[in-house]
Amino acid sequence: MGSEGEASPFVRPYAVTGGRTQSQSLLAMEALVTTTARGWNVMHTLVPEYENVCRLCSEFKSVAEIAALLKMPLGVTGVIIGDLAEGGLVSVQEPGSPDGQPDLALLERVLIGLRNL
Repeated sequence: MGSEGEASPFVRPYAVTGGRTQSQSLLAMEALVTTTARGWNVMHTLVPEYENVCRLCSEFKSVAEIAALLKMPLGVTGVIIGDLAEGGLVSVQEPGSPDGQPDLALLERVLIGLRNL
């Protein structure tokens, strides 16, 4: 913690998620997230952390990229995204191909995106 009276920047996100650090549905950090039409319609009614994820995902972003851009722990970000997905406010595309192998082109794009942050 910083000076007296200052809260850690992680306190609020953990409070928003009720202390949860894992979503009911486990999301890969390279999973791609985009806001649905429903999410755009109701985002202004959400708590700031949830609204920020919806705003950020106007274009596909990986879970890891969202966490980095919002400066939140990956676990907390996963919980928020999981909650939004359960409510139909975001769409999540899990990585992988029909044969169960990860999409290497996708992983390279995520890595490049993370390096550019």
